[in-house]
Amino acid sequence: MTLKESDFPSIEAAASALAGILACVAEDSITEHGSAVLAVSGGRTPRIVFESLREFKLPWTKVTVTLTDERWVPSDHRGSNERLVRRHLLKGPAESAHFISLYGGESNPAAGMAAFESRLAELNKPIDAVYLGMGADGHIASLFPKTRGIESKHSVCVAVEATSDRLARLSLSLDTIFAARRIFLLYSGREKHKAYMVAKESDDLFDSPLQSLLNQRETPVSVLRAI
Repeated sequence: MTLKESDFPSIEAAASALAGILACVAEDSITEHGSAVLAVSGGRTPRIVFESLREFKLPWTKVTVTLTDERWVPSDHRGSNERLVRRHLLKGPAESAHFISLYGGESNPAAGMAAFESRLAELNKPIDAVYLGMGADGHIASLFPKTRGIESKHSVCVAVEATSDRLARLSLSLDTIFAARRIFLLYSGREKHKAYMVAKESDDLFDSPLQSLLNQRETPVSVLRAI
């Protein structure tokens, strides 16, 4: 697996660079395969990526966007990642891109898994680029350390149960993430960089989903960071 690390003077510069790379990946995939699929992260930093990415002159009707993970809330909820994407990415020309929701209105994430898997299967192609953030605890998407979800094999997505401090979620599985053509990790700050370095040197998958990402051998990973 190729691991490429790039440092930037600010998270804004890193996010802008990532937007340009994602646009190139989408354009190349459309040229080669007739369409492009991007799976993107939620959170604060993605807004910068999205607002830059939407300005690129792509044939947006041939682009499909989905999420790496989603809180199990309606799309008009303030915690919804779909709401974030629709407000900050799917604007102007990019509004014509196709969007695949993780949340389908079912009673819980486990009940919604099959429907999301069917929606994704209709694309009949792998995801071209997965854009991930990370937590200081080493989680990626909604795959958290020391939880059963990170061990899921041969599944498209993982239902993540609610806890006292987080909502229930649906997340792409590690298998789905690793099956993408390219993976991008964007982060900033010393706390997250410390977690990144620990994961990079660890050999305990169950301890950190991030470690599993950095040590898998299937897909190139590009890390863009501002420390």
